Amino acid sequence: MSTYYITGGAGFIGANTARRLLEDGHNLVVADNLSRPGARENLEWLQSLGRFRFVEADIREAEVMNALFAGVSDDDVVIHLAGQVAVTTSVANPRDDFEINAGGSFNILEAVRATGRKPLLVYASTNKVYGGMENVAVEEHAARYAYRDYPQGIPESAPLDFHSPYGCSKGAADQYVRDYARIYGMPTVVLRQSCIYGPRQFGVEDQGWVAWFVIAALTGKPVHIYGDGKQVRDLLYVDDLTDAFLLAAKNREKVAGRIYNVGGGAQNTLSIWAEFGPMLEELVGRPVPVEYADWRPGDQPVYISDIGAIRRDLGWAPATPVREGLARLVDWVRNHEDLFGPME
Repeated sequence: MSTYYITGGAGFIGANTARRLLEDGHNLVVADNLSRPGARENLEWLQSLGRFRFVEADIREAEVMNALFAGVSDDDVVIHLAGQVAVTTSVANPRDDFEINAGGSFNILEAVRATGRKPLLVYASTNKVYGGMENVAVEEHAARYAYRDYPQGIPESAPLDFHSPYGCSKGAADQYVRDYARIYGMPTVVLRQSCIYGPRQFGVEDQGWVAWFVIAALTGKPVHIYGDGKQVRDLLYVDDLTDAFLLAAKNREKVAGRIYNVGGGAQNTLSIWAEFGPMLEELVGRPVPVEYADWRPGDQPVYISDIGAIRRDLGWAPATPVREGLARLVDWVRNHEDLFGPME
């Protein structure tokens, strides 16, 4: 039986993916340095669900990655999720951001290549590789911004324009992963993810905005909106992303060397407060006060993924409407005062 290796496996996406793999009976190796808020709690939760191998490891340490992947086989799958995840953090400390996202991903690629084996490597990239998209025409409406010429969203053929250190570091890894398929014949696939949300997400103000807004609304913490709140994002529930990982694993010959946008697509969009706010207030049952501040560097007025390519190649599509997924997240936070503190 093949083994799944998940870097960042105690993070939000990693823990949800690991849970699914455990439920499906797969052999599993989880690697994480446990530095993110909630990672230790996620690891304890996973350990309550089933048996797997856990390795406390930092992807910046090349020799540690060499040891982690020394026993990998051609039939295995590496899901590379570990990384620095916040634009604001990358601006404050670009060296750490580079060493984690670009250098760490390079260490993983080299560790796998050194084995001579060819497991499928799935890399979690980001829509931020497209930059601010200043040349894409945007229209302003009452509650949201909208693309003028891309009704289905931005395709993978859009020019890369790394804006912010985070965009640079993730984009560099994105292209390294792609090129290792071309130069070394390693089966790799890049998934450029949009806004992923769901349970086990310990969102903070500068990353994981959907979960952060829910946590703040339920615990009475302040909510800040950077910009005017009409910025639009496509939202993807985490279980639907896990479906994409598993479909890629089952179709490694088809996806090897490819890049796909993976997000909610045009059918699962909301403006981040003008539309999201009323939905959240309905679900929590009270008004949520907010404060407005200036736009942040590299913030796109609109980002919507065109997910047509992965739909055509793998038959994948989001299965969870935004309101349903958000209701699940609200319920999960409500039921975990032990993790987030008293609910108002």
